Amino acid sequence: MGNIFTRLLFEQPRILWNLLRMVNFWIVLLVDIGLVIFAHFLAYLVRFDWEISGELPRIISLLPLLTATKIVVFYIFGLYRGMWRYTSIADLKNIARAVTLSSGLVVMVVLYINRFAGFSRSVFFMDAVFTFLLICLHRGAIRYLLQNKDAISMASRSETRKKKRLLLIGAGTAAEKVIREITDNASVFYEVVGLVDDNPNKHGLKIHGIPVVGGVDRLRECIARTRAEEILIAVASASGEQMKRIVEACQRSRTAFKVLPSIGEIIKGKLSVTSMREIAYKDLLGRPVVHLDQMEIGRYLTGQTVLVTGAGGSIGSELCRQIIKFNPERIVLLDAGEENLYKIEMELRHEHHFHNYIPVLCKIQNQELLDRLFCRYAPSVVFHAAAYKHVPLIEANPWEAVFNNIFATKNLIETAIFHKTQRFVIVSTDKAVRPTNVMGASKRLTELLMLAYCQDQAGTAGGDAAGCREPESGADSSSQRTAFMAVRFGNVLGSSGSVIPLFKRQIEKGGPVTVTDPEMIRYFMSIEEAAQLILQAGAMGTGGEIFLLKMGTPIKIATLAHDLIKLMGYEPETEIKITYTGLRPGEKLYEELITEGEGIVPTRHEKIMVLHGDGRTHGEMGGLLEELASRAKAHDAQGIKEVLKKIMPEYVPDMKAQSIIGRDAAQE
Repeated sequence: MGNIFTRLLFEQPRILWNLLRMVNFWIVLLVDIGLVIFAHFLAYLVRFDWEISGELPRIISLLPLLTATKIVVFYIFGLYRGMWRYTSIADLKNIARAVTLSSGLVVMVVLYINRFAGFSRSVFFMDAVFTFLLICLHRGAIRYLLQNKDAISMASRSETRKKKRLLLIGAGTAAEKVIREITDNASVFYEVVGLVDDNPNKHGLKIHGIPVVGGVDRLRECIARTRAEEILIAVASASGEQMKRIVEACQRSRTAFKVLPSIGEIIKGKLSVTSMREIAYKDLLGRPVVHLDQMEIGRYLTGQTVLVTGAGGSIGSELCRQIIKFNPERIVLLDAGEENLYKIEMELRHEHHFHNYIPVLCKIQNQELLDRLFCRYAPSVVFHAAAYKHVPLIEANPWEAVFNNIFATKNLIETAIFHKTQRFVIVSTDKAVRPTNVMGASKRLTELLMLAYCQDQAGTAGGDAAGCREPESGADSSSQRTAFMAVRFGNVLGSSGSVIPLFKRQIEKGGPVTVTDPEMIRYFMSIEEAAQLILQAGAMGTGGEIFLLKMGTPIKIATLAHDLIKLMGYEPETEIKITYTGLRPGEKLYEELITEGEGIVPTRHEKIMVLHGDGRTHGEMGGLLEELASRAKAHDAQGIKEVLKKIMPEYVPDMKAQSIIGRDAAQE
């Protein structure tokens, strides 16, 4: 009640003063007054069979009260503050509420003054109906006139530019919105000439006057019949197989085609003709939209300081884009690469208009700087996405995986425990499962370190954790525990290490496309999906979990190359060759998601499972970690693999793989 009084006392006078200075306000107000009076006269004319001479005294006596009450209520309901060119269903509902309330107030006053003596009750009902219809008609007429004025003005400025004839594939909600936008937006130089849909029950029907002319199997006939110049795929919920079939039909038609954003992007409000784009490989995957528990994620991100390591990388930068939707207090962007850090900083500032970020150019091996960062900004949540991930490069430089993936993570974990960070999420990989390469082994060891620190925290009730600095005296031990968890998943499309950018460059140069083995299989998901599920898993963890993202059906890399060649308008093997080069050092034909002995348990989210493994304690690994560090400092490639094998018996190293300095340093 106090808020309403404040608005009436302070806000409404200021709004009214601004309106009084606008000519359009006076025009609309005067027309509304005339319509209110006309509606009342019309109600009497209908009620008394167009003979109202005997009722004129009553009509005239009531008009001041009727008009004043309705106009005041209309103003309070904001009927004079809208942008009339955008009148919508919501505005019509608002008009209905205003008319109902104002008519009710008039009836109450008349009832109170003379108990309806001499007044016909049906007149007041018809008056309300006619007022609603006339006011709606007035607003609709304003929208129509203004939009047509814009269209005429736009047409006069672009008479020489011809509109493209557009054929839509899909006759559902997405297509309806596209037709409506093209009709309403004169700056979009398209003309929808037909719809194509596989549902035979829709053939012959129309959406906003545009007919459904046939199915996808008769696409060429539909193009010839409508004389379409371009195709837009507007099937937001198509599966991967459906999308492949549609794309192949478009390619056979030899007509330019584009696609609307995915259903996930549409939910985020990006559905627009201006957002139509070239078809991408992720469209052929047909991954279903990710449903997130917004409230659960918001509880640990909203209003918090969040640190993202590797913030400029493919996963780290997408995490930042997803995190800002939950209104954190600030994001600390930590990256060792100057260019990547600058890119995500500029994107957050200029594209997403998010300014509460701290860019930090450093390596997480720098323990002193980490301490200063945590001391100054006190992050509540850490997403650790920084890591070396390229298998052949790490196989040739294994010590870098030890320094950057293992011991840098150890530094970060200890710093988080010391500074009482609430939640710590490690981005892991499916290559950590029964690893055959140093990169996978290093990521598996970070998972084991995470589990060991969880055990140490539980065992010491927040005390000194395996060499971690002593917490402040007198601190509440229960509040010191950091909830650690890891999220494990496979390949993401478009990431820095993905094969798709490589294949695209090879196709653009005329081939050949190089595939290591015809039987190589990998799991794939989009970067957006991976980041969203990482946030969801971070909300679900209580400490010590390894979350596993459901990757769907694995895809043969050779099939991926074949589809991508066709997607870019070429014929595989005839125009663009596919050559097989053999497995690279440390590579496996098949990636796995679960290590033997780990128990997999479904979670309440349909795309996330959780693995429970005991891991090893720091006491068991302490001496081996020291030996591993010593081998890495000596650039002893073989020695590094031997120590990793002692820590993780499931690791099967490729001893034939050569490091960049040839034989390991210990034997020189």
